[in-house]
Amino acid sequence: MSAARSSFGKAKPHVAKSDGQGTVTRIAAVQLASGPNVKGNLNEAGRLIEMAVAQGAVLAALPEYFAIMGMRDNDKVRAREKPGEGPIQEFLSTTARKHGIWLVGGSVPLECASPDKVRNSCLVYDDRGRLAARYDKIHLFGFEMGKEHYAEERTIEPGKDVVTVDAPFGRLGLSICYDLRFPELYRAMKPVDIILVPSAFTETTGKAHWETLVRARAIENLAYVLAPAQGGYHLNGRETHGDSMIVDPWGVVLDRLPRGSGVVVAGVNLQHLQNLRQSLPALTHRTLHRC
Repeated sequence: MSAARSSFGKAKPHVAKSDGQGTVTRIAAVQLASGPNVKGNLNEAGRLIEMAVAQGAVLAALPEYFAIMGMRDNDKVRAREKPGEGPIQEFLSTTARKHGIWLVGGSVPLECASPDKVRNSCLVYDDRGRLAARYDKIHLFGFEMGKEHYAEERTIEPGKDVVTVDAPFGRLGLSICYDLRFPELYRAMKPVDIILVPSAFTETTGKAHWETLVRARAIENLAYVLAPAQGGYHLNGRETHGDSMIVDPWGVVLDRLPRGSGVVVAGVNLQHLQNLRQSLPALTHRTLHRC
C-alpha cells in the first residue's frame, strides 16, 4: 500500500477557541439509521449536520452508507455515482459550503471498473465545498454467524491506497468501518492528529468489539478518533450497533451516542495531543517496523 496525501488548496481560517492551554476545535460525529431512500437519508443528514454546526463544530463526519442502506446489497450499485457527479456528492459539497465546515461523507457508492460493484468511498469536502480527499475502503467485511451473512466483496471493489489530508485543524487519516480491525493501516498513515472511522458495525460485532477497537486505535496512535456510526434498526432487517463516539489520544471517550439519530460533539486540542506524545513517545520507540 502506498501512502497518498491529499490537499486541494487552502481553506479559509476556521473558528476555534483557546482554553489557555492550546486551541480547541469542535468536531462532530453524526449518527443515523439510514434506509433505502436516498433523498430521505440526505434530508435527515442535513438536519443533524445543522445541529452539529449549532454546537460549534467545524468538522462533521457522517457514517458509512449514510446515503443508502438498501433492501438488498446491490441497491447501492444501482445508486452509485460517477466521481464528481450525482445527488449524494452535490449534497456533501453544498452542505459543506453552506455551513463553512469540513464535511466527511462516511461512504459514497462510486463507479468502478466492474458494472456489478462500487468503490465504497469516504469523501472529504473543505469549507468551500471542494473535494479535499477520497479514500476507497481497503478491507472488505465478511462475517457468518447464525443467520447473519455478510460478504462485501460481492458488491464492492477494494481500494489500495492509504489516504491522509491536511486540514486547518490537524492532519486527518481516513478509514472505513472494517478497516478498524487492521492496525497496520493506521501505522502506514504515519502520525495523524484525527483518525476518521465512519462505520456501520453490526450489533453482533459492535457489542463485542466496537468500543475496544476504537479506543485501542486512539491509544496506540496517540491520536483523536472520530467514529460516526449507523445505529439502530433498518428497513432491510439489519441492526447496527451505533455508539458513535469521539475519543482522545489517551483513550478517553469524550462524547458518545448509544442508539438512534443524533450527534456527538467534542473539542480537539492539538497542544494536548503533542503534550501526550512528548510524555509518552511510543511512536518514536517503535523498532519492529525497521526490521
